[in-house]
Amino acid sequence: MSLYGVMRTGVSGMSAQSNKLSTVSDNIANVNTTGYKRASTEFSSLILKSGSGNYDSGAVETTVRYAISDAGNYQFTTSATDLAVQGNGFFVVQDPNGNNFLTRAGAFVPDSTGNLVNAAGFQLMGYNIQNGAVPNTSANGFGNLQVINVNQMALQASPSTKATVAANLDPSAAFSAGPAGPANYTSKTSIVTYDNIGNAVTLDVYAKKTAANTWDMQVYNGATALPSSGPSTTFTFDVSSTGKGKLDLVGPPPSATSLTVAIPGGSAAFNIDLSAMTQVASSFDFKANVDGNAPSAVEKVNIDSKGVVTAVLKNGTPLPSFQIALATVPSPDRLTPEVGNVYSPNLDSGNVQVDVSGKSGLGTIQSGALEDSNVDLADELTSMIEAQRGFTANSKSFQTGADLLDVVVNLKR
Repeated sequence: MSLYGVMRTGVSGMSAQSNKLSTVSDNIANVNTTGYKRASTEFSSLILKSGSGNYDSGAVETTVRYAISDAGNYQFTTSATDLAVQGNGFFVVQDPNGNNFLTRAGAFVPDSTGNLVNAAGFQLMGYNIQNGAVPNTSANGFGNLQVINVNQMALQASPSTKATVAANLDPSAAFSAGPAGPANYTSKTSIVTYDNIGNAVTLDVYAKKTAANTWDMQVYNGATALPSSGPSTTFTFDVSSTGKGKLDLVGPPPSATSLTVAIPGGSAAFNIDLSAMTQVASSFDFKANVDGNAPSAVEKVNIDSKGVVTAVLKNGTPLPSFQIALATVPSPDRLTPEVGNVYSPNLDSGNVQVDVSGKSGLGTIQSGALEDSNVDLADELTSMIEAQRGFTANSKSFQTGADLLDVVVNLKR
């Protein structure tokens, strides 16, 4: 038996207990840190081969593990940009140098330039959907991601391209020949559209009954008729027991389902979808939902469970602009912790997989909520006492070995 081995074993024990105290201290210090994940110290024995008559003491080594996949409790706040992930996944954030990381710390606020940043200064990443397109995600990387900036949503004009109409034409109205217009119409309504720079353009829609169950519709800008594209501006209705006053798309004359005109000052064709229009025993009725908006400042920002960031302008127009990205890895507990309560993928964790909320096994996003630390203070205090007792006991074995070594040295005297 080696007395030096006894002391080295005692030293390894004290070092291991010190590591445990370090993780306990870190956990207690971050008990109120948003999205923090508890660290723990796991012990494993290091055994040396011994002969039949002697025992060579070994050592103990430690491995630090992180409970990253264990969710903390959720607390609700009054800020719409405070975010929490309910279920699997992490927010994708970026540091000032453009490096991407994963985090569950979702206390985001706009900085001086409008970028959403959390308490550690990391910028929230997402997909730009201002053109209305579905995000083009990169499943195994951070491609196509942009920093979410709420200032980009302000004072933006969006030209009108489509109106969805729910309308009814009165079947009891008298009919006469000739196209519909300001001087010859059965029913009239107006819709407000927007050109390229946000000017409001009022379009007048005239409907005129030209025959039984047949109507002509024309669109005017003031006194100027706007030529419509398509096969016809004639709308016919099927009043049979099967059609029940819906548009007749089969029999002659050919019946249109929409009107497409060019808005003065607009860059794209403006389509008025009339496929839901009817002719039933009721008075004239016309309701239209028109896209596009005039330039306006942002009044507030809403974020739904799918992570869609929508700016609500002061004129009441909702403007979906970004969709927040979520990411995961095959082994979240093996991610590498970095400064700022963020994590980076490595060989042990597996490659990062990126998508949006509710897809590819990812959770949903809760706006106005934050995820608390998953540290249990009572458990940590208990572990602290255990580590303290273990450290003391190991110091005693070291001291005993040192005392015995003194006895051996004194045998010469």
